[in-house]
Amino acid sequence: MENEKMTDKQDLYFLGMAQYCSTASKDPSTKTGAVIVAPNGSVVGTGYNGFPQGMSDADENWNNREEKYSRVVHCEVNALIFAARAIPEGSTLYTYPFMSCDRCIVQMLQAGIKRFVAPTATKEQNERWGAAFARTREYILECGGELVEYYNH
Repeated sequence: MENEKMTDKQDLYFLGMAQYCSTASKDPSTKTGAVIVAPNGSVVGTGYNGFPQGMSDADENWNNREEKYSRVVHCEVNALIFAARAIPEGSTLYTYPFMSCDRCIVQMLQAGIKRFVAPTATKEQNERWGAAFARTREYILECGGELVEYYNH
């Protein structure tokens, strides 16, 4: 599969893997998952949103929004941190249940990831994170990347 464009079937497979990764999150309100895939189709890294290693996963930290936002590492960043090796040029990031926020996308672009696959955001997700999603789209285009969205509602 080296240097070949991912097919819809492959995209949906890895998107399903990102969905499965999201189930490991302890966040009671937003479970997110990510998979980084090299051009040859090998999984480079996976992640879900969670607190840093060694930090308390106590319910009171998850249920206090301000505390949670201060502590949480987003799924994309965890996938990047836990990547088994350097990110190969041309890698794809799959996220579920929606695209990366602007905070994470700049880190993914900096790491050399240029292709992103995610389900389209629901109306509720757009109401909550629409401004961040708009910046994400803008940053991907500005950096010469590609965003593939699959309708999933």
